[in-house]
Amino acid sequence: MENISETLKTLMNRRNLNQRYQDLMTAVYQDPDVRDFLTAHQAELSQDALERSASKLYEFCEEKRKIARHEPSQAPGYQPELVMSNHLIDIAYQPTAQLQEAQAARALKQRVRSISMPKNIQDADLKSYDPDGDRAAALVSALDFIDAYTQTPKRFHRGLYLYGSFGVGKTYLLGAMANELAARGFQTTLIHFPSFAVEMKRSIGNNTSGDKVDAIKRAPILMIDDIGADASSTWIRDDVLGVILEYRMQEELPTCFSSNFSMQELQAGYLTISQKGDEEPVKAQRIMQRVRYLATEIEMIGRNRRLNPTD
Repeated sequence: MENISETLKTLMNRRNLNQRYQDLMTAVYQDPDVRDFLTAHQAELSQDALERSASKLYEFCEEKRKIARHEPSQAPGYQPELVMSNHLIDIAYQPTAQLQEAQAARALKQRVRSISMPKNIQDADLKSYDPDGDRAAALVSALDFIDAYTQTPKRFHRGLYLYGSFGVGKTYLLGAMANELAARGFQTTLIHFPSFAVEMKRSIGNNTSGDKVDAIKRAPILMIDDIGADASSTWIRDDVLGVILEYRMQEELPTCFSSNFSMQELQAGYLTISQKGDEEPVKAQRIMQRVRYLATEIEMIGRNRRLNPTD
């Protein structure tokens, strides 16, 4: 193709068009991105092709202008890029850096399925977790679990059973673990067990309890928060929790827990004594065998951060 500047000058002189059109196209052809593109592809462009591509060049410049002025564009979140298509100039719309970041953030959130968990857990971050006092051991164990699972996700990895007093940071640590695993590409399900138990009881009437249990028991990584905080029933213990833990033990799926009770306290109280006051130690022991197989017990001691969040 002949020199691009001479070609553009010839084009503008040949067209018997109104002055407004000429002014618009003059500005288009003076756009640095347009000139660079035409120069780079001058061997592929005939004079006729350049004329037929005028509308695409104008569209390219207009969309660039709208984006620069933060005005609504025809493809929000995408920026125009000139390309060659069948010997003519065309426009491809590429996602902006901002859109890519937003898409990555959405994908990250979608890897963490949260059921009845506090809103602040959605943004829990290991980097902001204060490892003071006896919380340090829990943090180290959490990091070890994440690293081990990341390296060999198809192997069985025992989860964490975090227990301690109210507000010590057990739930936050589970959420931070889930978000870190999501950042590494793994899906995690977090459930607040007392709320989940209520939901399960409500689902009996519409025959969806089986589907709900099935979905939870198959989660690639499961974190059960606040186990032992509700009033136990034999149905929740045996047909919900028992079924979930049995499946996860058999399939060796990583499972973490948080509780206000130690494993021994959970067994002796919540799992043994039902709402009706009945004692079933054998069934409780059976459940606890699965909990112990799935997770390592870690005590967390510290101040109540819900009462004194800035202390």
